[in-house]
Amino acid sequence: MVEEQIHTKDNEHINLPEGFIEKKTVTINFGPAHPATHGVFQNIMEIDGERVVSTEMTVGYIHRAFEKIAERRPLYQITPLTDRMNYCSSPINNMGWHMTCEKLLKIQTPKRVDYMRIIIMELARIADHIICNTIIVQDSGASTPFIYLMQDREAIYEIYEEICGSRLTTNIGRIGGFERNFNEVAWRKLEIFLEKFPHKLKEFEALTQRNRIFMDRTIGVGPISAERALNYGFTGPNLRATGVDYDVRIHTPYCSYEDFDLQVPVGSTGDVYDRYLVRNQEMWQSYSLIKQAYEKCMEFKGKDAEVYHADVPEYYLPKKEDVYTKMEALIWHFKIIMGETALPAGEVYHSVEGGNGELGFYLISDGGRTPYRLHFRRPCFIYYQAFEELIKGGLLSDAVINMSSLNLIAGEMDA
Repeated sequence: MVEEQIHTKDNEHINLPEGFIEKKTVTINFGPAHPATHGVFQNIMEIDGERVVSTEMTVGYIHRAFEKIAERRPLYQITPLTDRMNYCSSPINNMGWHMTCEKLLKIQTPKRVDYMRIIIMELARIADHIICNTIIVQDSGASTPFIYLMQDREAIYEIYEEICGSRLTTNIGRIGGFERNFNEVAWRKLEIFLEKFPHKLKEFEALTQRNRIFMDRTIGVGPISAERALNYGFTGPNLRATGVDYDVRIHTPYCSYEDFDLQVPVGSTGDVYDRYLVRNQEMWQSYSLIKQAYEKCMEFKGKDAEVYHADVPEYYLPKKEDVYTKMEALIWHFKIIMGETALPAGEVYHSVEGGNGELGFYLISDGGRTPYRLHFRRPCFIYYQAFEELIKGGLLSDAVINMSSLNLIAGEMDA
């Protein structure tokens, strides 16, 4: 039956035609162009006043068919695709993909490479959590904390820029390691970041963590139980906020994370405030990991301090001066650029602890030059399925900070 509400200019009811009933709710489009959606996705919401009755989520506005494109690309050309999933922490996507390739190719990376990767990945995690937590605060009505920590995100991007020349979509690293060693400027910028960041993070916590307005806006908003979160397939900070201490770095160590001291922060209620607290504590843990990895890198001396990739000439571009002067280097350069190296047949899955949770790569090779099939496990796509349950019955303004606290990145939902 069609629902319709008919009013006069004075907003007074008139008699409804037979077969019609008066509509008590209003349907609105929350996105895809709404600035509070933080990305290109849509929620068709039914609201009763300010109360959310139901919502229908829609994705696909920036679907780019990465998995299908990857079936026609050699491995190293797939790296830029991974940048464009969670672009707030793209180096983790890059490293996760390289480790998946190394698992298929049975490449063992040197310890120094592992430690350098941990530095980059944990910097990316901090940058990701800075964006998420400052946006939660921004959407609850405060702009100052956002401005405070964006300076530190900029400092992280400057470190990326010194290492690989890029900032947001980095294409950082290569199969087997890095494209070049970290230079002195990069190390110095890292040292400055390690010196200044704790003070900035403490300031941010002082502004927000016990702020009564912020607490009233976030405590008890959008809670989810551990059981429901696991049923949906939650991982990462959003799962840990419910009290489940699952972290891929601990449960399935990779990249020599087992060599480090790492604590897993957990919450209890799974609400917006707990998600904020968990991410804040994870920034402290990431800071500790970066410091530990930096100290381990400084222990390498002489030739060991010059190691930045594994010995895999089949997948690692030789030095440019060698390409100009040595036939073997020229041949490998040509074969790699043209994608003429066949892959071993096999089937692998590798996951890393991304900024938003378990980021997985399922790769099938039939022995050709490109993957036969590739699937990305994107945590944001999974979180979004629970959005209706989290906001139903709440206020429209709470839907905004719920979305912010899940850290929904459209690139991960639409890969």
